[in-house]
Amino acid sequence: MKKHLLLIVNILLLTSLFAQKPSLTKAYNSFYDKDYDKAKEQIDLCTADEKLSAKAQTWLYKGNIEMLLANREYSEKQKNESYLIRYPDAPVEAYDAFQKALTINPKVEALDMMDATEALKQLYPYLLVRGVDQLIAKDNAGAKATLAKGIQSYEMAPPQYPMNGELYYYYAYALESLGETDEMMKYYKKALDDGSQNPYVFAKLFEYYKAANDRPNIEKTLTLAKERIPNDINVKLLEIDLAYWSGDSTKARTLVDQLDPYSLKTPDEMVNVANFYIKEKRYESAERLLNRANILSPNNFVILYNLGVCCYSVSEHYFNLQNQLAIQQGAKADIDAAKQQSEKYLADAAHYFEQARQQQPGDLNLLNTLRAIYVRQQSPKADEIDALIKQLEK
Repeated sequence: MKKHLLLIVNILLLTSLFAQKPSLTKAYNSFYDKDYDKAKEQIDLCTADEKLSAKAQTWLYKGNIEMLLANREYSEKQKNESYLIRYPDAPVEAYDAFQKALTINPKVEALDMMDATEALKQLYPYLLVRGVDQLIAKDNAGAKATLAKGIQSYEMAPPQYPMNGELYYYYAYALESLGETDEMMKYYKKALDDGSQNPYVFAKLFEYYKAANDRPNIEKTLTLAKERIPNDINVKLLEIDLAYWSGDSTKARTLVDQLDPYSLKTPDEMVNVANFYIKEKRYESAERLLNRANILSPNNFVILYNLGVCCYSVSEHYFNLQNQLAIQQGAKADIDAAKQQSEKYLADAAHYFEQARQQQPGDLNLLNTLRAIYVRQQSPKADEIDALIKQLEK
């Protein structure tokens, strides 16, 4: 009985080994039958095989299989957002396989399969989606590599589906995330040349030309933004920024007054408009806007810090009003009301600065302001903050 059992086990092992033998014919037949999952299993055995991996046909098969898998995956994802991508790197593997096929034999071909050169020209939409997914996952280095291949694919021929700058934008964003700031501007420019309507692209170039004191290109960028996205709030913010930068504060104030704060939808828009209010010392208006931003984006250092600045400034206003009324021997009720408002806004400022401190505990500007607040409140926390500042300044 034991001998029979061992024989059966050996037969099964041999059958398993035989089934796993790499075969281009099996990979092609599965591809032809549209069983792309099985085709991938079989072609991966072939690419791992020393002899078969040296054949251009192996890599042409793999490129076609991976490309169709990517197409299937992203089509399913469009129909159903909850669909889980099984082969996330299929676009990259397709690109690399086609390139390898061409390296071995530029004239390689196979029946009912795409030519490698033509296939490479069509991979950029899949590579863009994969690159964006990598950016979302904070794999910035991986995104950079993927999107670089997407750009190469996109630039091989006039694109069948223009990307309107999105490939260049996301590649520039990946470079920015990796600190490659010099190179990133080249691709933000390419995004604009490719027809981008992304407000962030215009804003990045606007700031770049401002830093270079390049007024002609600043105005050119703003003019183009007005043409492509005339109703976008970010274009209006660029126009206000240009007015301030040019020293035309009257025009800037007029443009700020024309803004409808209730039309703002994103925290970034609210922060940008609040910054203009702060510049105009309209702190209470800025505070209301930043409170809305804080609801949408809690634990955001910039929002919390600016809320602290606004509340501190409003508190100073009421503190000065209190002193002025006291000197002028104003009504006690008015003096008490000013004092109450000053103390209320001072407490709010401390609250927001403390929340901001949790995000960036070593920010000296924040800590110096907090120390001033606690001194005014005659709080023992003033000594604690003072000691912390001295320790950080060593």
